[in-house]
Formats: sequence, C-alpha cells, structure tokens
Amino acid sequence: MTRLSLPHGQLCVWTDIDPAHEADFNAWYDREHMQERVAIPGFTHARRFRATDGGSRKYLALYVTDTLDVFRSDAYRRAFTQQTAWSLANFERMTGTQRRVGDLTIEAGDGEGMHLALFVLQSEHIDVPHLRERFDAVLSEPGIHAARLFRTVPDLSAPIGADAAARPAADALVLIEGSDAAATRRVATAISTAIAGHDEVRTFDLLWRAAAPPPAAGRDAETKAAAAALPA
Repeated sequence: MTRLSLPHGQLCVWTDIDPAHEADFNAWYDREHMQERVAIPGFTHARRFRATDGGSRKYLALYVTDTLDVFRSDAYRRAFTQQTAWSLANFERMTGTQRRVGDLTIEAGDGEGMHLALFVLQSEHIDVPHLRERFDAVLSEPGIHAARLFRTVPDLSAPIGADAAARPAADALVLIEGSDAAATRRVATAISTAIAGHDEVRTFDLLWRAAAPPPAAGRDAETKAAAAALPA
C-alpha cells in the first residue's frame, strides 16, 4: 500500500571518511549529530547505514521530516548554520559527500528493512505512476518490505564538506528495503535495468535508528502516569 497523503521530506547524506578519522566520525554521528537533528521540530526519525558492496561513499544517513517545508524552517536553518565544533571538524573530513534534500514522493510497503539497495534515477526516467505500479508489485516478493522514491530538490541540497560533490540535479533515488539482502539487491537491479537502463545499484545494511523525542507535554504525561503506577 502506498502513502497517499502529503509527502514526507527527507535529507540524504551519502559520504566517505578517511579511515584515520572513522572512529571519531562514527562517535560523532552516534553520540551527537543524529540526536541533534531528530530534535529539530518536524523531524520524525533518522537512520544510518553502512555499505556492504565495497563501493565509494561507505556511509549513508537518511533523515525524515513531516513535510519538505521543515527544511525551510527557521529551526532547521539555525541548526544548519550554527554547527558544533565536532560537527565542523567531521564535515571537513568527509569526502565525496552527496547531500540531497527532497520529498518521498512514493512510500510503498510497511515498515523498514535491515537491508537497503538504492540507485540514482535521472530526471528523464522519473515516471511516478509507473514506479508506483512497480513498487506495489515487488512488495509481494519474499523478503521485500518497502520501496520508496525520493526526489531531489536542488535549491535545498547545498553541498557540505571540504571535498563535497556538486549540488545534485533534479534527480531521484529509488530505495528498496527488505529482510533478505539478496532479494533486495535483485529487485532494485531489476527496476534499475528496466527503467534507467543500468544496473548501478548500491547496497547497505542498517546501523541504527534514532526517533524524535516526544513533545514536552507527552513526556510530562508519561512521567505522571509512571509515578501514579508506583506503589505508595
């Protein structure tokens, strides 16, 4: 079943890091950066992935928002322009970084998968109705749980890092997720070959997921409920 309501927004950061700084890079992502981003109003969750195919740009981070307009908000603008010293140090160490901001035009399936296969789709190959049909069809295959079309908005996709890739064109990413790594890659490759005429599919495994903290009112209610449940 595809999502038919207003599309979620998404930020995709796809990058490499010098092995000499990899431990610090992962500590920064895992102990500061992900938590900072999901705390911005309008962010719902973020996920980190590591490539399994030995290709360039080993690390992938996906941040999902309520809508694309979250990336135009004052809160996000402040976070983007007022980085911590740890963030600035790691941005300078990242190499070949591709930063895309856009919307999840199609979200088909239920939940998320441990395994992710993706490919870049150039603008001339983006056919939303056709992709929606293909996505709904592949979700019946064993080990496939989600298929998404993420369309880049170039004016929001400013590059980051000292060795960043150029601002991307109005392209898209097709993302296939599942519990079976081989099936996930096979499905993504079949779609890529049929629609884009290439089989340049990248594969990743999930590292972890960070959810946005509940609103303050919700936290207060949970605290009171927990206190009321304690024995007198």
